[in-house]
Amino acid sequence: MNQEFYRKLISGQSRGLSAIFLRFCLGFAAAGYSLIIRLRNFLYSKGWLKAQQASAIVFSIGNITTGGTGKTPLVIWLCNLLRQKNVPCAILTRGYKARRAKNARNTQYAIRNTDIDEPAIIIECCPQAKVIVNPDRVAGAVEAIDESGAEVLIMDDGFQHRRLARDLDIVTVDATLPFGYGRLLPAGMLREPASALKRANAVVITRCDQVTEAKLAGLERKLQHINPKMIIARSIHAPVCAKSAEDKEIGVEKLKNKRIFAFCGIGNPDAFFETIKGLGCELIGSKIYNDHHHYTENDITDIYNQAKWLKADLIVTTQKDWTKIAILIPEAQSLGFNIQFAYLKIELKFLTGVDKLKALIEKTLSGKITAK
Repeated sequence: MNQEFYRKLISGQSRGLSAIFLRFCLGFAAAGYSLIIRLRNFLYSKGWLKAQQASAIVFSIGNITTGGTGKTPLVIWLCNLLRQKNVPCAILTRGYKARRAKNARNTQYAIRNTDIDEPAIIIECCPQAKVIVNPDRVAGAVEAIDESGAEVLIMDDGFQHRRLARDLDIVTVDATLPFGYGRLLPAGMLREPASALKRANAVVITRCDQVTEAKLAGLERKLQHINPKMIIARSIHAPVCAKSAEDKEIGVEKLKNKRIFAFCGIGNPDAFFETIKGLGCELIGSKIYNDHHHYTENDITDIYNQAKWLKADLIVTTQKDWTKIAILIPEAQSLGFNIQFAYLKIELKFLTGVDKLKALIEKTLSGKITAK
């Protein structure tokens, strides 16, 4: 199903009898999904399903909704924080359509040469960390410890993967769509009920600059009602620069008033477009693909033709999408494309709560990691 159509359907924007019927069917499916999720969580809470302990500290970065909530920037931030403390760490990710490799070193190579995106970004931003791609998180943990000597494991997208025990659960919540229309998959975007946040030790609210202060305050009240003990931090995705195919940086100040054509295949495309508008750019056109879309030369040509027709100054995408189109750009340029392609590089910037979050991380490390 087309992602844009699906979002309009579950949000209630789509009207008519067919939309009502489809939402009824999705609601029926969500009831079955809810039963399975609640039963699984109950079995883990009672200890009838056992979580496997790793011989390393495990931090889990996750969410409760599908789509892009900003997990990857938070993983990178945590990884760099551990690097400053000289703590050897590895990142566990299941990847997307990833091929397994025989060891950690080969896994790094496999990531760069397969159609997966978040792990490739992490490798670029955190070259000191080993990235282990394995859908089996327990096996990935063993691999990271035995072959990389990791003392800390960062489990990317780990909140629902309860088979590997964790020392700290940090959950990202997107301020623009915190509870996924309030319904479980597939009727909404919740991966599990919001009450699951009772398991979280901390929540990082992302994209706080894209909603009002009143909405943020209301969201914090809801989160505190669910789990009064967890730490709540606010953050934004702060644009650093745009980077072109030649790895040339275009400062954000130079993007102001530029005519931008933007495209992406991510979970929350509207948030990306709002970020571009927030830079003072003129967003003259956009193209949305499904999350994890596999780009082809025809896609790049189609994007270029639309941008040219709209007289764009620059074509901009996300870093996640760039990992999949970079190999196609040189050939496109050989065809005489005269509009530059670039991606918007962003970093996680905390507005509030970072000191409390760092203290919680330090407390988790304390006594378990030998000072370097």
